[in-house]
Amino acid sequence: MPAKHLEANVRQEPGVAVIDLSGEINGFAQEALDAAYAEADRTDPEAILLNFEGVDYINSTGIALIVGLLARARASKRRLLACNLSEHYMEIFDITRLSDFMSVFPDEESAMSETSAP
Repeated sequence: MPAKHLEANVRQEPGVAVIDLSGEINGFAQEALDAAYAEADRTDPEAILLNFEGVDYINSTGIALIVGLLARARASKRRLLACNLSEHYMEIFDITRLSDFMSVFPDEESAMSETSAP
C-alpha cells in the first residue's frame, strides 16, 4: 500500500487559520506542515486549528512534527488547536500529553465556537 503524502491547505475563518490535513503525517510531511503553518501564521490569527479529518496515519515522527508546530505556536503566544482526530489518535494525543498543551475538539464547529467565545 503506497504512502499518501500529506496535503495541507490553509483557509481563513474569523480569528482562526484552519489547516486542513489529508494523507499521512510522517517524516515526509515536514515540508508540507512547515509551509502550511508559515502561511497560516502570516495572517496573525488568534489561533491555528489543525483539522485532522482527512488524516489516515500518524507515526511517531509525525507526532514529533506536531510537537514542533506546538512549540512554534507557543513561542509566538498563539493557540494551536486540533479537531477531527480519530478515537485512536485522540488516545495517542492523551498518552503523549499533547492534549495537555493544545485543545482537542471532536469537530471543527465546536473548535470554532470555542475560539469565538468571550
